[in-house]
Amino acid sequence: MTNRTSSGYAELPGLMALMTGDEKHGPAATSTLDALWVLYDRVLRVTPATADDQDRDRFLLSKGHGPMAYYAVLAAKGFLDPAVLPSFGAYDSPLGHHPDRLLIPGVEISSGSLGHGLPIGVGTALGLRAQGLTEPAVWVLLGDAEFDEGSNHEAVAFAGAYGLDRLHALVIDNSSATLGWQGGIAARFAAEGWSAETVDGRDHDALHTAYTAEHPGRPRVVVARVESKNA
Repeated sequence: MTNRTSSGYAELPGLMALMTGDEKHGPAATSTLDALWVLYDRVLRVTPATADDQDRDRFLLSKGHGPMAYYAVLAAKGFLDPAVLPSFGAYDSPLGHHPDRLLIPGVEISSGSLGHGLPIGVGTALGLRAQGLTEPAVWVLLGDAEFDEGSNHEAVAFAGAYGLDRLHALVIDNSSATLGWQGGIAARFAAEGWSAETVDGRDHDALHTAYTAEHPGRPRVVVARVESKNA
């Protein structure tokens, strides 16, 4: 595993530790930590100052369960004041057990119901294309268990057929899916015309290389394999 020593990344465990209380969905959160950090630190074209710009990249957290890692990354990147993190899950806190786009700076969608994020990402990519905006990238982070939902299968097929090359899916595979896909998750995307790659979800350099690979005319999926949630 490489490139995990940046000062920002080193802050994340401490930021996550500020969030206490019940229903934290710890494994769901920590499974996304490395993939989220590399995306925000090295790839996404969005900052607190540009969070409302038309040409910003869009990040959609479909895997809305256990958002502690997401909140920690947003705090490390200046979207959130770290002082609010200890309020996580409290009745008067903006930091709910699922993110709320109306309460948290930089959050594009309110999420939590599995299977919604990728269809919303498809619509976002289509909308940007219709406006002639070719620079913004759309990234959707999903969990492997979300592919038990039929809406994702339809979104995968549609995006491939329409060549939505500004759409990117990042799938965190921690062996949570009930049904699974024969041949693996990446193979299912590739069969629908996506550019697809599976990498070690804890290896920052491998993640960055996969995120930035060229994929002209096709949407891109990166499957980040991490330890099983039951390990």
